[in-house]
Amino acid sequence: MLGILSKTKLCQGARRIIRLMRRRRIVREPEAFGYLMLSYSRAGQLRRALQVLTLMQKAGVEPNLSICNVAMNVLIRANRLEKAFKFMERMQLVGIMPNVVTYNSLIMGYCDLHRVEDAIELLDGMPAKGCPPDKVSYYTVMDFLCKEKRVEEVREMLQKMVRDSNLLTDQVTYDHLVHVLAKHGHGDEALEFLREAEQRGFQIDKVGHSAIVHSFCKEGNLDKAKEIVNEMFSKGCIPDVVTYTAVIDGFCRVGKVDQARKLLKQMERHGCKPNTVSYTALLTGLCRSGKSSEAREMMNTSEEDWWNPNAITYSVVMHGLRREGKLLEASEVAREMVKKGFFPTPVEINLLLQSLCEKGKVDEAKGFMEECLKKGCAVNVVNFTTVIHGYCQTDNLDAALSLLDDMYLSNKHADVFTYTTLIDALGKKGRIEEATDLLMKMLKKGLLPTPVTYRTVIHRYCERGQVEDLLKLLEKMLLRQKFRTAYNQVIEKLCYSGNLEAAEKLLGKVLRTASRIDGNTCHVLMESCLSKGIPLSAYKVACKMFQRNMIPDLKLCERVTKGLMSEGKLEEADKLMLLFVERGHIMPQS
Repeated sequence: MLGILSKTKLCQGARRIIRLMRRRRIVREPEAFGYLMLSYSRAGQLRRALQVLTLMQKAGVEPNLSICNVAMNVLIRANRLEKAFKFMERMQLVGIMPNVVTYNSLIMGYCDLHRVEDAIELLDGMPAKGCPPDKVSYYTVMDFLCKEKRVEEVREMLQKMVRDSNLLTDQVTYDHLVHVLAKHGHGDEALEFLREAEQRGFQIDKVGHSAIVHSFCKEGNLDKAKEIVNEMFSKGCIPDVVTYTAVIDGFCRVGKVDQARKLLKQMERHGCKPNTVSYTALLTGLCRSGKSSEAREMMNTSEEDWWNPNAITYSVVMHGLRREGKLLEASEVAREMVKKGFFPTPVEINLLLQSLCEKGKVDEAKGFMEECLKKGCAVNVVNFTTVIHGYCQTDNLDAALSLLDDMYLSNKHADVFTYTTLIDALGKKGRIEEATDLLMKMLKKGLLPTPVTYRTVIHRYCERGQVEDLLKLLEKMLLRQKFRTAYNQVIEKLCYSGNLEAAEKLLGKVLRTASRIDGNTCHVLMESCLSKGIPLSAYKVACKMFQRNMIPDLKLCERVTKGLMSEGKLEEADKLMLLFVERGHIMPQS
């Protein structure tokens, strides 16, 4: 049981089993604690994983090399390489000497941190410590070099492996190099090692060839991929369905769907029956080329061709039809998918719902979502919010509010985005009281307003000129979730709508912190005052900024001064410029 749990993140279950063993007086070996440590590590709980060593000590279980190696591995996977070295020193102090597994973990740690030179130095020093490296030590370094396409250094490591450690390069070595290089998209280099292996009398199997074919296909180098496939026939290494599927997928990636179709038929002539993955690759290519209806027909005739579409096949065709705007057909495919027992994910459902709503078919979107819900699909709050947003976009607010009630009946709890969508729509239609009730309901449920919620509320209330109501709401919202620029946004909105009197009253709330953001808000208010022909108000704002040790924009203040002078307010104009002189921002002569 512990062995199984060590491969999962179910660390609490593993911890319970350790306790159960203690209660039933079952002897707990260090390996049992090692499994618990691995489970904690997979769950990302590094500290808890290392605390298992303390748990062992309390249980009277002496650590051995095996548990120490697990601890080293946990540290390295968490990128704590320096701690891993210190842990190894402590191991040696208590008489537990590291073995090749310990050093291999450290080599892997260096490679993960792209410190391959340090990894090679550690590998070279292993014999002097009485622990010669094994093939895993060399493979770990070579894997990193393959990934970085440092092929010459890979060859040097192969020579070093033979020369310094008497470890022969066998078929396993070449298989490993071919697969690693192909996996990282270095098809030409993988082919070089395949040729070298064959020259030395080793035979790379069809899996290795397929890996190279797949690498070339991903690069779009289909000519080389086909060349390898033909070469496989000449060697008597008949390509299997994986090889053919890789080439079909490659043709589809570059838009050569007709050639992919021909290759699918060629497979059958060579006695290699295409499987679901092969057909799905072709259908993906058809959908990418805008031939989703053809892909749909192929899927409908799947029983005649003796293959069964899977969840991915249905998903590919459904989204192909959706992208082409064939939403009814896409919905039918989704329904058929559910009937076959393949449930679309919430993300897939949402993509289709969005497309239906964008086309104004919100009722169809709601019907499709309800059908998915009845069939047991994982419909979530995002799906409901999408349909609610669709109703809001078509001004059908009663239907949107009704769907909000349906969410609770379906045990789906609306989130802050759902409420924000509805508040915005209600505010837009002037239904401010309903928007306020909904906002209060949201706050009572413990949902914290987001910056978007704040912007929505500020915009809609300022638009209607209900400043006093807005300020009361903001106080309640700010008690739940702080938002630094709430009042700044209110002032700027009021300036744009021309309500300068209300904006000036709020200035004191903004100037409490006197940050750069507040300075920008003051400048917006000053600009609005100037545009309305009241430079005296702009002058008062500038004076308040100086009182808060904020320096207003000089060019803007020069415009304020000109405005004051044109109105005969010379004393205020002089005073504004003197404030700049006192703070050393302009010379007295100026």
